[in-house]
Amino acid sequence: MMETEQVADEDCHVNNGARKILLGKYEMGRLLGQGTFAKVYRGKNLVTQENVAIKVLHKDQVKRTGLMEQIKREISIMHLVKHPNIVELKEVMATKSKVFFVMEFVKGGELFAKIKKGGLEEDLARKYFQQLICAVDYCHSRGVSHRDLKPENLLLDDKEDLKVSDFGFSALPEQKWNDGLLHTRCGTPAYVAPEVLRKKGYDGAKADTWSCGVILFVLLSGHLPFRNENAMKMYVKILKAEYEFPPWISRDAKRLISNLLVVDPEKRITIPEIRANSWFQKGLAQSAVSSNDLEDTENGVRSEDQEEFPGKTGSKHSPPFYNAFELISSMSSGFDLSSLFETKRRRGSMFTSKCPASMILSTLKSVAKKLNFRVAVSDTEFKVKLLGKEEGRKGKLAVTAEVFELAAELVVVELSKCSGDTFEYTKFCEEDVRPALKDIVWSWQGDNIDSHEGQVGTSN
Repeated sequence: MMETEQVADEDCHVNNGARKILLGKYEMGRLLGQGTFAKVYRGKNLVTQENVAIKVLHKDQVKRTGLMEQIKREISIMHLVKHPNIVELKEVMATKSKVFFVMEFVKGGELFAKIKKGGLEEDLARKYFQQLICAVDYCHSRGVSHRDLKPENLLLDDKEDLKVSDFGFSALPEQKWNDGLLHTRCGTPAYVAPEVLRKKGYDGAKADTWSCGVILFVLLSGHLPFRNENAMKMYVKILKAEYEFPPWISRDAKRLISNLLVVDPEKRITIPEIRANSWFQKGLAQSAVSSNDLEDTENGVRSEDQEEFPGKTGSKHSPPFYNAFELISSMSSGFDLSSLFETKRRRGSMFTSKCPASMILSTLKSVAKKLNFRVAVSDTEFKVKLLGKEEGRKGKLAVTAEVFELAAELVVVELSKCSGDTFEYTKFCEEDVRPALKDIVWSWQGDNIDSHEGQVGTSN
């Protein structure tokens, strides 16, 4: 019965004898599926009426199996990657015993179901591959390597657009060893790159590119390029890139796949080269925007040349309200959910202040100019984008700062990287911004704020 599959009474309550309401906000629906450590339910946001998927994990079970760090990393990564072709993590909630991932509901199912009966028409396969590359390119621009790309982790929405899911094996830059490489052997054997099978370390982005090549082969042929019932023999084929094309794959598609499935990762085609490929370019949808274009749209930036905020006319007179549960989750060590986030990575990206929003924004603008950053106009008067003028390792650094109202005379300011190198962003926050803002900051996220916990709002 459905009732036996629902979360415990401490996590939700029964309404009208049938409906299960999670933390007063989400209605829990039928069980969609379950794995070793989690169950996924269909749900609905009772405020917006939006359909969602809710993944439920038991904390004790996760801790017993030593997967807490992996869960924390997955949450951090899914907050980091916001893209039309990536399944969106909308919210993370927790009780004493469970963690809830509230995610975008993608009702089209797995791409795998579409190709298990045979290969796709070339134009359709190309469309899915274009969307896959756009999503993977976006992840790499954020320093995220997926490491388990396969058709089973590619979902389709009601518009037949692709959505990358399951970031459980994903890696962040801080997981690299001193040699600058990743060393954890993970992923699905038939899709894993040859360098991952070896024990010398690998570049996660280049390994993802190999997996994309395998996926393209599967989309067009309907079967894997490396197949053998004996796993070791299959690994030998992967290590030598031994495969055969079916006759119906076009010459241009074969050429692209051949450039993707190259054993030496240094000679393998890169994502910019894939994007420039004539076969890839054919019929490319306008929605396949670059990472920088997407970031400007998401952050509501109108122009990088204007340096003043819009006037009061038609604008809010106070900052938008910040979700207190979200703030406490990421800033307060007294709440269970704080342990689910990468404190090391997120440290220095958020602070509370008792100063007026106008004073905070004025200080941010002043600091930006001293650090040789330009200030871009935002669609709201409580958001500002700081634009670096110097080229870094991955282009110019761009940082968004947004002010939210938490309570009377208390605001939270959130900094986030829009573009540029992750390490340069971290250095910018820790070494430049933090000292410059000391006069307006009440508490930085990740600092010891035990003395403030009663004031931050434990009323939840």
